[in-house]
Amino acid sequence: MHCRLCDSSRLTSVVDLGATPPCESFLSAEQLNLPESTYPLHLRVCADCLLLQIPALITPEETFTEYAYFSSYSDSWVRHAREFVQAAIARLGLDEHSFLVEVASNDGYLLRHVVAAGIPCLGIEPSENVGAAARAAGVPTTTGFLDEDSARQVRAEHGPAQLVVANNVYAHIPDLRGFTRALRTLVADDGWISIEVHHALNLVRHGQFDTIYHEHFQYYTLASAQRALATAGLAVADVETLPTHGGSLRIWARPEAVAEPTPRVAELLALEADAGLHAVPGYRSLRDRAETVRHELLRFLLEQKAAGKRVVGYGAPGKGNTLLNYCGIRPDLLEYTVDRNPYKHGRYTPGTRIPIHPPERIDADRPDFVVVLPWNLEAELTEQLRHIGEWGGRLVFPLPTVRVVEPSPVEVGAR
Repeated sequence: MHCRLCDSSRLTSVVDLGATPPCESFLSAEQLNLPESTYPLHLRVCADCLLLQIPALITPEETFTEYAYFSSYSDSWVRHAREFVQAAIARLGLDEHSFLVEVASNDGYLLRHVVAAGIPCLGIEPSENVGAAARAAGVPTTTGFLDEDSARQVRAEHGPAQLVVANNVYAHIPDLRGFTRALRTLVADDGWISIEVHHALNLVRHGQFDTIYHEHFQYYTLASAQRALATAGLAVADVETLPTHGGSLRIWARPEAVAEPTPRVAELLALEADAGLHAVPGYRSLRDRAETVRHELLRFLLEQKAAGKRVVGYGAPGKGNTLLNYCGIRPDLLEYTVDRNPYKHGRYTPGTRIPIHPPERIDADRPDFVVVLPWNLEAELTEQLRHIGEWGGRLVFPLPTVRVVEPSPVEVGAR
């Protein structure tokens, strides 16, 4: 195995989560009697460039041609996208003469706000089913994976983009250097690229091991993102820290000739250095944190099982499937989970084979505990699920440590 950024062979183990199925390969009832393919999920760090990475054992085509994740089912994520679009328009002075491209545009959750503002745009979405939903919503979307050839085609047809948005996709690309060159091809010589990625500082500091799964090939600090962007003549001009996904970075990159870094870039690099992430030993605490969460969660579920309590889940996100498989949690400990995405209803979680139902199932069954698998949406889901307090139900958030929360009572007439 060689580093996909610098080709070094000096890769050091950070945490080995065993072998699991791809996290979005939900099973139909018919597939329950068939074998599942599993792949090692072993995170390593490069001793030379410090890029965190897993081996590229599955291809993006296997994951994204038919995809189970629709961004619009998260209210907070749609709001996050709307606020980003409003701020980007103001910051960059975008108008009807501009052109904006979003890579991995999903179901149009972000670009619909661009369309509403009257700004020409294009989504590049690899998943046929998700891209079709975007087009049905009036968002111009082409189906395909971004590479250097497709980037040249888009630029030839539409011209250079004043803004290229690449939210939560920079981790999903095994050909990191080729994809970065494609971003440079799309953007104008005086344009901007906005990249949102989960921050490896939070991954390590808070033990967020469930953000590791096969469709995430690499995990970034600002320092390693800088190195990756530099391979295509791009430089970091600004950076923001965000609460999304348990703590993310919004990296504003530009062609090197026009990039003038703000003080926030140096400040965040210094923060990462102080946390020990500019050297290999700083990453080694993640394994202990992952093991601690596994033991805490299993102890809690076993205690509730022995006490005759009913425990179900909320959500069926990719991170939840890493958590369930690493901890060995199956329907004997988590009876079922629910999800707002109809695509997942009647299916089963990969590996652990926990049934997935519509959210209304919780109201019908009135369980004692609801384990919130997308724990990063705590504020949104605590509000959505506060009514379980009517029957004494409680919420369980598994990370960064296992916490049991009693929802606030629902005011009379509030529902």
